[in-house]
Amino acid sequence: MEIISLEEFYQNTAGFVPSDINKEIGHFNVFKSDEFNARMRKTDTMLYNRRAYYKISFISGRNKAEYADKEINIEKNALLFATPKIPYNWTPLDEKQLGYFCIFTTEFLIQSKSGVVLDDLPIFQPGGYPVFQVTDEEALSIEHIFKKMYSELNSDYTYKYDLLRNYVLELIHYGQKLQPAPLTHPVHTASARVLSLFVELLERQFPISSPHHKLNLRTAKDYADRLSIHVNHLNKVLKENTGKTTTDMISGRIVQEAKIMLKQTDWNISEISNCLGFEQVAHFSNFFKKQTSTSPLNFRM
Repeated sequence: MEIISLEEFYQNTAGFVPSDINKEIGHFNVFKSDEFNARMRKTDTMLYNRRAYYKISFISGRNKAEYADKEINIEKNALLFATPKIPYNWTPLDEKQLGYFCIFTTEFLIQSKSGVVLDDLPIFQPGGYPVFQVTDEEALSIEHIFKKMYSELNSDYTYKYDLLRNYVLELIHYGQKLQPAPLTHPVHTASARVLSLFVELLERQFPISSPHHKLNLRTAKDYADRLSIHVNHLNKVLKENTGKTTTDMISGRIVQEAKIMLKQTDWNISEISNCLGFEQVAHFSNFFKKQTSTSPLNFRM
């Protein structure tokens, strides 16, 4: 599973790379979906991969979104947030696809006076929900923001990029307001802080991007040592806050990644087993079957 750079995005879709792509202010661009699709290079297919940039899409049309190990059917209108951390793709189910999307880098928003750090925002947190199906009324509001972006990018206004950053933040906040309330609550207690740090550390181990990539942290003790707390205390905190033990949460995330690799890569079972930290394929197969009630081979079929 490779990481698609901005240069590769432009080369694979438009056949050229903008000359200003590596400016210190970062990169931003916005597209109308129908115009983009009409001029897209027909020989290229959209692969299930991570991208080295952020993307916010307003989708109008039937689609199937693939995000991590989930498939989400979009019936009409949706707002999608994509981060470099998680692989994603979507498949159009209707020939006519309308909407907009914008792409931008971390450096682009760093210039904002708000001092925003993208990965600190709830919408881009591990475990956050990236796709929101929206009503017709909400779709009009979202489309209006994208229309302002599209118009402003083509203007001669001296401070247009400052304005564009505000529009990006407006979209991000719009999405965060659509999230279930618990996802936007700040961390106040010590135990909640431990939980947050554990989840962040767990997610940082993924995705597995190569058969040669191997998990660094594999056991409850590995995580407790990295967090500088006793393993019993970590288990107690996780059990109280989630109802699951540390091992349960690690196993759940490993099997989620295993499902992704089985469905979205051509790596053999031995390669998948090895990079997930299993010494023998049989151990991986037994683990996977215990978690899913089916074998890796049957799941892949």
